[in-house]
Amino acid sequence: NDNDNDNDGTVDEYRNIATAFLSNFLQPQNTNRNGDNDDNDSGAPSATATATTTTARATSREILSKIDFQATKAPKMPIETLASILDRELYEKEWFVTGNVNPIYFDDKFKFQDPDVKVTGVEEYAKGVQKIFDQTTSRAQIISTLPSATAPNTITVTWRLSGRVNIGPSGLPIKPYICYTDFTIDEESGLIVFQEDRFDIPGWDILISALFPFLVGRVGFLREAAEEVEERVFDDEDVVAGSGGGRGGVFGEML
Repeated sequence: NDNDNDNDGTVDEYRNIATAFLSNFLQPQNTNRNGDNDDNDSGAPSATATATTTTARATSREILSKIDFQATKAPKMPIETLASILDRELYEKEWFVTGNVNPIYFDDKFKFQDPDVKVTGVEEYAKGVQKIFDQTTSRAQIISTLPSATAPNTITVTWRLSGRVNIGPSGLPIKPYICYTDFTIDEESGLIVFQEDRFDIPGWDILISALFPFLVGRVGFLREAAEEVEERVFDDEDVVAGSGGGRGGVFGEML
């Protein structure tokens, strides 16, 4: 990948051979991907879909350019409050695929890893996910965001991934599956210092389903696509619970 630019995320390490190989076929940021809105359909795109994809890419780059990665960090708060706030922001921004992160919750030493890659820094993470996921079709539908019952100083997010990835001239479809994101919270700062993503299906299933989507639902060794996620309704009072001084918001206790 010699065409990296300011919008590209830097990967520290590819954790398996397949991912390292496929990374060579990532579409450059200035390439317009022709795609459609079907999770598992790799058919020919329409002119409307092409225009929509171009607009989505421009919009996502604009969003990233407006993120202040040097913003003042959020004050330390109870892990239950942080989980509630992250739940609402993740549901609205879907930053696991859009890259539209809120840096105030992340420690400067933040690191990310999943079964495929390792990345250092929240800005590199944001650029990386924005680059890999097609911004017209990809979704990170949040199911729950809760303090872990088994791991200390950890918040676990359960979510459904769907859409397409920007690999190859036409992209590859993502068979919808469930992801589990573990945020490790630094005891002193109260900020996210580490993120690890886990998947409910093996990597070979994800790869085969992307390369040969017509096999999904027809062969027994591939899992079915994850069920659709129901829309959720948030209580604003619950989201700001725990803020000081009755002012609401993350910075209430600082005012």
